[in-house]
Amino acid sequence: MKLNHTVVTEFILVGFMDHPEFQVALFTMFLIIYIFTLVGNLGIILLIKIDRQLHSPMYFFLSNLSLVDVGYSTAIAPKMLMTFISENKVISFTGCTMQFFFFCVFVTTEGTLLAVMAYDRFTAICNPLLYMIVMTPKLCITLLVSAYMCGFFNSIVHTVLIFRLSFCNSNIINHFFCDTPPILKLSCSDTHITDIVHFILSTIIAIGTFLIILVSYIYIVSAIMRIKSTQGRCKAFSTCASHLTAVTVLYGTLFFIYLRPSSSFSMDQDKVVSVFYALVIPMLNPLIYSLRNEDVKDAFIKAVNRVALLG
Repeated sequence: MKLNHTVVTEFILVGFMDHPEFQVALFTMFLIIYIFTLVGNLGIILLIKIDRQLHSPMYFFLSNLSLVDVGYSTAIAPKMLMTFISENKVISFTGCTMQFFFFCVFVTTEGTLLAVMAYDRFTAICNPLLYMIVMTPKLCITLLVSAYMCGFFNSIVHTVLIFRLSFCNSNIINHFFCDTPPILKLSCSDTHITDIVHFILSTIIAIGTFLIILVSYIYIVSAIMRIKSTQGRCKAFSTCASHLTAVTVLYGTLFFIYLRPSSSFSMDQDKVVSVFYALVIPMLNPLIYSLRNEDVKDAFIKAVNRVALLG
């Protein structure tokens, strides 16, 4: 028997929560978070660009990490903010596809970049005399391009698999953006293959990059512990502290969201966690790298003094 299905051309985003009395407060809070994200990350990029002391592989990767943070926050925040102040919570099928695609590109690239930065720290601490010989501009660009290629490959596969499905039961997405779990819940197609590929690919990328980070830090810690002076050990640890904090925050939330059986999903719970990694983490990264990094703080102070003198 052939069933007639209505083709979905648009989706309705439920938003963060269905409490009208909190909409203005939530809009204000998330707008402030988004502004801080843009100012903080673009500030990091500009600071690295203008300060010659920050023209090293470590800060080359950091500036691209900030660019990625701006990218995946911007993929989510503008539409989310509109759902708070407008009764029109509709997002077109194409708009939902593009939002998902770019978010997936940037969040995958972020995780891969953190693995690349771990390798950079491993080289700097374990082979300091060979650091600039190993981390050549050519290798840095190759690693950066590889990170973006990983992001685009992962995103293309997920986007094609998810948005080729039929959506006929409902077009209401119980979320504030087009994410994998809430979209799959709407499909009237068999999502078994999509679920398997999603889980396998996400696991390979997440576990693969995490293992690179883990192995790098095993060698880093081993090398640091061989340093005889306490001051030397503290200085070596301080160069890794910002990166390690960013890794812990991002991977903790991503493992919680994506590496679980779909039956264990609680959408209300996942919305809170999604806000953290989609909006809060991009805001936190500039703070993590500026407050815990002496080079960035010194560059910022010099830039402020330069502006004050010009004023």
